[in-house]
Amino acid sequence: MAETGPPEGCHLTSLWLADREMSPTSPPSPESTDMASPADVVVIGAGIAGLTTAVLLARAGKNVTVVEARHVGAGTTGNTSGKLSVLQGSKLARIAAKHNADVLRDYVRGNAEGRDWLVRHCENHAIPWQAEPDHAYAQTVSGIATARDTFSACQEAGLTRAEWIDTADVPFPFHGGVRLRDQAQLDPMPLLNSLAVELETHGGTLLQGVRAVSVADDGLLRVALRATHPTVDTAGSEMSVTAHRCILATGTPILDRGGFFARLTAKRSYCMAFDVAREATGGMFISVDSPTRSVRYAPTAAGEKLIVGGAGHPVGRGHAPAHDVAELAKWAELHYPGAHPTHFWSAQDYSPVDELPYVGPLLPGYEKIRVATGFDKWGLTNGVAAALALSAQLLGGHIEWARAFASWSPHELRGMTAALRANLEVGLNLAKGWIAPIATSPDGLAEGAGVVSGPPWQLRANSLVDGQQRSVSAICPHLGGVVRWNDADRAWECPLHGSRFAPDGRLLEGPATRGLSEKA
Repeated sequence: MAETGPPEGCHLTSLWLADREMSPTSPPSPESTDMASPADVVVIGAGIAGLTTAVLLARAGKNVTVVEARHVGAGTTGNTSGKLSVLQGSKLARIAAKHNADVLRDYVRGNAEGRDWLVRHCENHAIPWQAEPDHAYAQTVSGIATARDTFSACQEAGLTRAEWIDTADVPFPFHGGVRLRDQAQLDPMPLLNSLAVELETHGGTLLQGVRAVSVADDGLLRVALRATHPTVDTAGSEMSVTAHRCILATGTPILDRGGFFARLTAKRSYCMAFDVAREATGGMFISVDSPTRSVRYAPTAAGEKLIVGGAGHPVGRGHAPAHDVAELAKWAELHYPGAHPTHFWSAQDYSPVDELPYVGPLLPGYEKIRVATGFDKWGLTNGVAAALALSAQLLGGHIEWARAFASWSPHELRGMTAALRANLEVGLNLAKGWIAPIATSPDGLAEGAGVVSGPPWQLRANSLVDGQQRSVSAICPHLGGVVRWNDADRAWECPLHGSRFAPDGRLLEGPATRGLSEKA
């Protein structure tokens, strides 16, 4: 396997999105967004958090519009590993280290309710899912202490069914860990599609292929939109939707109000699916020590596949992502002889400075715009917990465990040191990006490579992908970071706050709301 990009012969999309329609079937025109009356709520983002929130509100009789820049599942949810678990690797141990037992228990209760809601939805809509135990394990002797801390956190959180095991029937190194029975795994796309259908059944509106770029409050909220679908001609036209309330379910909020980009660290991680000669490992596994190794099986029409994940890094700061992905594949092939890679994909997640998600008002006391972010790679359960909390807030209800998910809370002081460290790294990466490219030349680019070149006043991001050389601005339009090349995803990444761009400059995701301009 070459270390200059994704595995040869793989589908360069997730197992869940492969062979599915990847673009809006009927992209909206400017007229279709000009609604006669404002929506009660506009939800930005059609992943698990956005669509579940929209469905819960629509069930309650609210007029809901969902806006999605690409298509349902295009973001993190369609590129997840598909695990529904409250164990979550070493996550509970990290929360226990920063917060008291009540906060830890509330976090676990929220995730358990999110998991159970999804399982009930799957059963009610004949969506396949598998009940499996989850394991947080040490792959080295040095990882045993973290695994033991995780077990202690489970006990503190009241997870009485969590048990310590010294061995497991797996082909990879296992030095002990925690097993939690009765968790779940699934293919997230049938789930998302069923939510989209239910939303429209209850009178909601789903707009795909339009990106929300700003939200203005003139009494009503006006969400400005820009088409991202290539067949939509919006020259001379402005698109917008109006609403009484807005929910930002976009991974990281697209609005800088509230400074969430400074309270989150964007992280990229990778997954590969394999055909295997032997039966894939039953159950779900994730190591608590580095490098992360995540394992599960996935039933498909073509037979059972092995899914292996890991190789994560902060966005724009991976030293050699393609090399790390190659090591991930070698690990799978070593422990599953004859394993053949069939799919390769990656996902972006946002880690909060105090380990707890941010769900609630964008600004303290400002109830019109709310956010749901900081799910830290566990978005299937956290996203539904966020939806339950947000819908309760908007419908006048109260959920006691939601205090652990508050977007503004005194418990955030626990993350102050992490926040200062994260933002110091942002500053260092900003300075490094402006200085380093001066001596870099774009000449002689290899296939799949990208470099930033030029003096600070004329930086260019040059890439060669599929035989086509492109040159775009190297400056992220969010806050002026200098982008860096991800040789695994073959995309430009901003090391400041995680905005990502295709080789041609097209915006893929992040807090930025426009792409990189083309350079002649």
